[in-house]
Amino acid sequence: MPRPAVTRMVEDYVTLIWKAYEWPGGRPTTTEMAEQLAVTASTVSANLKKLARDGYIDYEPYGQIVLTDAGREIAVAIVRRHRIVETYLVEALGLSWDQVHEEADRLEHAVSDLVLERMNAVLGDPDRDPHGDPIPDTQGQMTSVPSRRLEETTPGVEVEVVRVSDRSPELLRFLTERGIVIGARLTVRTVSSAVSSIAVDIAGESIELALDAAGAIRVGPVSS
Repeated sequence: MPRPAVTRMVEDYVTLIWKAYEWPGGRPTTTEMAEQLAVTASTVSANLKKLARDGYIDYEPYGQIVLTDAGREIAVAIVRRHRIVETYLVEALGLSWDQVHEEADRLEHAVSDLVLERMNAVLGDPDRDPHGDPIPDTQGQMTSVPSRRLEETTPGVEVEVVRVSDRSPELLRFLTERGIVIGARLTVRTVSSAVSSIAVDIAGESIELALDAAGAIRVGPVSS
């Protein structure tokens, strides 16, 4: 029996599930999905059951939420659209990285495949978006960049910011003001679980970050 037509709800839910697993150590929960979608947890549960009936996810109440091949195919296509649009808004239109997530949420469902691929060609077929997130290619493949959480960095070792979560525009603005952007080089000095903070040096300046904020930052070896 054919599946029902893919709706905006299907696209939004499978994309959130895919992104939750993509971020290292992450997994989707009804509470977080409800918060991100601005709906109740009971609405999320009802829609997850529908997605399971329609073959997009494997799901049992209070159990793990896993995408099926059909759900994963939709999610990766939407993620590609979203991240190309975000990149275009920054590179071609001059928006800042804290402005583009919500704009891309609106545009990703409206831009035609023709326009999307033209945008991608103008950008030079990028493999990363403005937040350092990988952009799937047309086959759903992505370039992997080794990274770790900022607080996992050995103190005294210089590292490079390779990825920052786009969940909070306020946090992105906060980090921008302190020079913590993609490609920035910094050195962890101390990590204090007692006061939930991490001290880093960047461009000759010492900055203290809450561990919650540091958790949005992933770093890798300094590129040559």
